[in-house]
Amino acid sequence: MSKFKELYLKEVKPQLMKKFGYKNVSMIPKIDKIVVNCVSKDAVSNSKTAENISSDLAAITGQKPYITKAKKSIASFKLREGQALGAAVTLRGERMFEFLERLICLSLPRVRDFKGVSAKSFDSKGNYTLGLREQIIFPEINYDKIEKVRGLSISIVTTSKNADEGRELLTLMGMPFRK
Repeated sequence: MSKFKELYLKEVKPQLMKKFGYKNVSMIPKIDKIVVNCVSKDAVSNSKTAENISSDLAAITGQKPYITKAKKSIASFKLREGQALGAAVTLRGERMFEFLERLICLSLPRVRDFKGVSAKSFDSKGNYTLGLREQIIFPEINYDKIEKVRGLSISIVTTSKNADEGRELLTLMGMPFRK
């Protein structure tokens, strides 16, 4: 069992139950899944781009990504329906906790001039989305082997009912929010 799963079960759950006064253990919010997504406009002109994004995401998450494709053709963007644009990975269970641990403990502190992540990126259901400017903050990525520095988005989907519950859950899990 990963350290973050143990942290959630032994410390975070009881604290959330106490703070929000839940009567049932099933009411306690938990992290449902993490979606890591990367899309590039370069994929329109270069078909290898989606494969490179896919290999980067596979290295970062330890799971095979699925290729994301265009839903519609848009002539002004030279985009065809079904054309590969990027890749995404949905993490659940043990891999999700391991990825969250690496993100919070290793990757985010490697960002230059890091002052914390924004606490305003929650939606009304308590899900959190984090945008990163470069994939090279992850130690799994070899700087010499990448063709281009790309950003990616990480969505942490929770079972909380509102943004306050989601924020408290991620704060207790160790997410470094800006003060």
